[in-house]
Amino acid sequence: MFIETEVTPNPATLKFVPGRKVLGEGSREFRSAAEAAASPLAARLFGISGVTAVFFGADFVSVTKDGPEWQHLKPAILGAIMEFFMSGAPLLVEADTAQAETAYSDADARIVATVKQLLDERVRPAVAGDGGDITFHSWEDGIVYLTMRGACSGCPSSTATLRNGVQNLLKHFIPEVREVRAVS
Repeated sequence: MFIETEVTPNPATLKFVPGRKVLGEGSREFRSAAEAAASPLAARLFGISGVTAVFFGADFVSVTKDGPEWQHLKPAILGAIMEFFMSGAPLLVEADTAQAETAYSDADARIVATVKQLLDERVRPAVAGDGGDITFHSWEDGIVYLTMRGACSGCPSSTATLRNGVQNLLKHFIPEVREVRAVS
């Protein structure tokens, strides 16, 4: 099994591409060892000293570190990912019921639908390429609140991505959008 490793804009996060489906659709983030109990792979990765977050995308795993340099962590991470996929174990031991909390009024349903469509078609594929995900959280008075996950969470360039990329795109197609903000 060959696992490709890619750098991300976040120097604390690497993207690991095992060449097969990881989650399939959607994404899932684990920010602690306790959260990682829902996934044997995430739990195994959190068992590696220095790992602080694990993110599953459709066909990749992003790992965030706070500790040793990547040269010391990569072999252990690659080994854990390879052993997991060779075992045939399920990725999640519980049904994924973690849904993003969304809030908006019925009157804004058309705007929100367009925001979600633009995110799904134009933004999320690019962000997934960098090892992360961006999802709709809520809409209020012309402000779109988005959740940044994976490599995008805590990335030094995520503010620029929101302001110069996502905000400009949404404003271009949806005149009602005044601003885009990240939700932590």
